[in-house]
Amino acid sequence: MDQPTPSLRRLRIANAVFFFLSGFGYSSWASRIPSMQYKLHLNEAQLGAVLFALPIGLMMTMPLTGRLLGRFNSRSILLIGVLIFNVMLGFAGFSSQTWQLVAILFCFGSARNLFNISLNAQAVGVQGLFQRSIMTTFHGIWSLAGFAGAGLGYLMVNYNVYTSWHLLAVSIAMTITTFLAYPYLLHDKPTPSNEKKPLFSLPDKHLLNFSFICFASMACENTMYDWSGIYFRKAVGTSKAEATAAFAVYMIAMTTGRFAGDRIVGRFGIKSLLRISGVLICSGLLLAAIVPYPLVAGAGFIAVGLGVSCIVPLVFSMAGKSTTMSSGPALAAISTVGYLGFLIVPPLVGFVAQVLSLRWSFGIIGLLGALIVYLVSRIGREQPGEPPVAATPIQVVPGA
Repeated sequence: MDQPTPSLRRLRIANAVFFFLSGFGYSSWASRIPSMQYKLHLNEAQLGAVLFALPIGLMMTMPLTGRLLGRFNSRSILLIGVLIFNVMLGFAGFSSQTWQLVAILFCFGSARNLFNISLNAQAVGVQGLFQRSIMTTFHGIWSLAGFAGAGLGYLMVNYNVYTSWHLLAVSIAMTITTFLAYPYLLHDKPTPSNEKKPLFSLPDKHLLNFSFICFASMACENTMYDWSGIYFRKAVGTSKAEATAAFAVYMIAMTTGRFAGDRIVGRFGIKSLLRISGVLICSGLLLAAIVPYPLVAGAGFIAVGLGVSCIVPLVFSMAGKSTTMSSGPALAAISTVGYLGFLIVPPLVGFVAQVLSLRWSFGIIGLLGALIVYLVSRIGREQPGEPPVAATPIQVVPGA
């Protein structure tokens, strides 16, 4: 369908709106973390412990999300997730004690998981209705929303707007937008399984390659979030401003890659783009590690940003073809393994850096890019230009 009908355009726009809400809400919270640290008088160690409540909530809810998506449609789960996400965001700024913020962040992480996994299940369903790839553009919108949320947060801090009022206003605006866009989401139906599975289930053998690719990509992505600025300060020897600019360059490259990804997939196919992505990650991190000079390391960061940009959305897209699990549970199972990389690997970078150096840490992490290339070679063949998702059967209710 090169010329989508108005109803398909509405489906695509509605999904794009929710990807924007996800990125904007999360970055709005992240922009006020220093303000909350000051308000609650937390040192760095205490702040790190408090912030860990969010990924704990996310990981603990992951298996439950898969179970829910196997029994209910993703549209309903998305609504529950986004509303709790919005409410917790609004509450966060009013925390007056550390335990309150910990509880809110735990619920925020849980809601973010419900929201994001069901949103990706919706996106896989919408992708299945299009002849060409649209999946990476959704994630590009998430990245743009992250820039917008961070920019608004910067303005709020500069104008001394209370964190509580800032986050409450964002929460209200997002809730209003939620109810405006929700009617246009895909009316999908789950594909129930008669097989009884434990609550904490991992991907089946058909999805293991996808899971490990996600693990490697998300490990590299979060390593860049956590360590890119520090790497430029300590290993490259730049100023704080230059280190910040290096992270910004990485983020711009990642966002650009996501918006270009769908066009590249349409020309060369998903597997080709995934292989190129692995090569870019590996070469970019090794380049930054071997030649730690600002321009060269910056070029390496650009390569890494382009490399990680499309892997997760494309893996989600391919996992939608699974005949052994329905779309929602498959995404939840893959995400469980992927987020382990997101959480576990970046702290290991610090341990390796302590024993060896940051350069060694980045060089070792770069090998995950080579692992991605190898894992992609184990996936079944796909013809260039083939529709990127032949999603698991989705029943579309008239009027969707």
